[in-house]
Parts: sequence; C-alpha cells; structure tokens
Amino acid sequence: MGGAEANFPRVLSPEQLEKYHREGCLAIPGFLTAVEADSLRTACRRVIDEMNPKDHQRTVFSTTDHEQSRNAYFLNSGDNVSFFFEQDALDEKGELKVEKHLSLNKIGHALHWLVPEFKRVSFSEKVKGVAKQLNFVSPAVVQSMYIFKQPGIGGEVTPHKDCTFLSTEPQSCVGFWFALEDVTLENGCLWYSPGSQNQPTQRRFIRNPDKTGPLTVFSHPPDPDDPSKYVSVPVPKGSLVLINGQVDHKSAKNTSPNSRHIYTFHVIERHNTKWDEKNWLQPTPRMPFTGLYENES
Repeated sequence: MGGAEANFPRVLSPEQLEKYHREGCLAIPGFLTAVEADSLRTACRRVIDEMNPKDHQRTVFSTTDHEQSRNAYFLNSGDNVSFFFEQDALDEKGELKVEKHLSLNKIGHALHWLVPEFKRVSFSEKVKGVAKQLNFVSPAVVQSMYIFKQPGIGGEVTPHKDCTFLSTEPQSCVGFWFALEDVTLENGCLWYSPGSQNQPTQRRFIRNPDKTGPLTVFSHPPDPDDPSKYVSVPVPKGSLVLINGQVDHKSAKNTSPNSRHIYTFHVIERHNTKWDEKNWLQPTPRMPFTGLYENES
C-alpha cells in the first residue's frame, strides 16, 4: 500500500478541506467527467434491463415508514444487487403501475464491487486521493446505492445522519455522493445542516435483538431537528458531494418532471476503529468490506 499511496492525487484544495471539516459537507463540481457519469447511468440501465421484477420481492424503500426494515430482502442486500421500489409505483396488490425503469427508488448495496463500471469509479485514484486527504489510514467501502428520485414520485429522504446506519467506534463514516445529472432545488437536491457533525447522536438502525419482532429497529427516537439551519446543495452533473457521517442531511420529494439520478457509496476507517456488530449491515464471506487502497482502479 505504501508505494501506491504516495502517488494518490491531491484532489481537494486547502480551502475545500477547511470547509468540509467546518461544515461537514462539501460539493466538488467536475469530479466525474461526463463520460464517467454517463457510464454509470448506462450500467444502471443494463442492470435494470436484466432484472425481472417477478424475481425480486416488491420491497418499497421509504424513510418515512421504514417498511423495508421488516423484511429479509433488505437485511440480506449487503452482498448483492437488490432492487427497492417507490411507494407510488405500486398498486394495492403490489403490482407495478409504471414501466420498471421508472418504478425504482434505489438499487443497492454492492454495486461498487459487483458491477464493473461502479467498481471503476468507486476505486479510482481520484477517490483514493480524497480519502487520503481526509486522513483515512485503512478505509473500506461498505455499501453503495444508485438512487433515482423518479420524476413526480421520487420520495422524500427525512433528516438523518449516516452514522445512524453505519456506525463505528469512533465514528468514521463518510459518504461519497455523485450527481449523474444536474441536481436542482426542483428535482430534490441535498440539504444539510452545517456543523451538525459536532452534535453526536445515540440513534442507531440495528438488527433487532428481539427475534420475535421486526428484523431491524431504531435504538432511539429521532434527534431534535431545526429546519431553519439547513442549506441546499444544488450541483451540476459530475459533481461529488462529500458528506460527513455525523452531519444531518435530507432531500425533498421530487415533484418535477426531471429525474435526479445519483450514485453514492460509504467509506469507513478500519485502523483503530471498530465496526458495530449491531449494525444492520454486516460483512459476509461473499462480500467482505473491501479495502479502498488495496484495490486497483
């Protein structure tokens, strides 16, 4: 690792690093080329083309009612490519009301390893360079998602901290969030609360120790939230947004006629850090958490 490490590019300026550490979120326009962004959208279309909805449990992904937390399809999605639907895309019988390409909320959670185009971006030298500048010693990519924000039905994402779902001791999670088309106020851009990474949370999304109840539960109620503190992050296609795992962020429902496709993955530190064995996501023999620096782009 040492030889390659010295060659990692310095992607972030001192001013960008200072803003990230101060506010907990940073937009970096032009991180992906148009060709790179388009390659991920093309790969996603191929994955959906090959998907038969009848082969996948019709799991609705929603941050407002967390229905998906009650089934094994979600819990077992960490080492494969699983499909989660928009609530408004299904009728009362669970059948699709729209064409399958327009029905999905997200795909997860191992795109970064199982689909070549996503692997290429996730383990690129640019990404490694950013991780190095954020002082990661032994980072691992633990999950990835393609999120659609479908036109007119793309669901709201309620305020949350990513460390609620991907907890380490000490906390180390960072989200790498890539805009694959222009992200606007109208189609559901990110909003975050600057400095909220300095307000720790006890709230965790964990595997339920009570085997008679739902498979996953929240350990604590939502933290108090102040909507007035949020700022928006509209960004052009190709932008990377870095999100500290402890910063509060959210996005509104997409009521516009334009989609908002993004790709995101999360990195955690392994050096002198412990992954919470109660987290909903756990490594498996098929999909151990993959070291960022050890894997070639």
